[in-house]
Amino acid sequence: QHVDVQNFSGSWGSGLAFCALLHSFFPDAFDFAALEPDARRENFALAFATAEERAGCAPLLEVEDMVRLPVPDAKCVYTYVQELYRCLVAKGLVKTKKR
Repeated sequence: QHVDVQNFSGSWGSGLAFCALLHSFFPDAFDFAALEPDARRENFALAFATAEERAGCAPLLEVEDMVRLPVPDAKCVYTYVQELYRCLVAKGLVKTKKR
């Protein structure tokens, strides 16, 4: 709910897309239904902390950087999602096709 990913910028502005992505892999980490779209700072902090603790994802983004602008930088979001994907693959949580 409240997540409609269409791009790597505005779709990630509330922090809920990051939370939804992480919640799909770690449903016991937090109660996604209790999150509010307007609580951007808290959503980003929760997502980044969960990614670091549960997936071993390096903290490439800062919460302050994400809330400073209403629309996050697409390249930053894309880079972070790539790193999260790499970490999930390393943990065996995402299967990749063998070439």
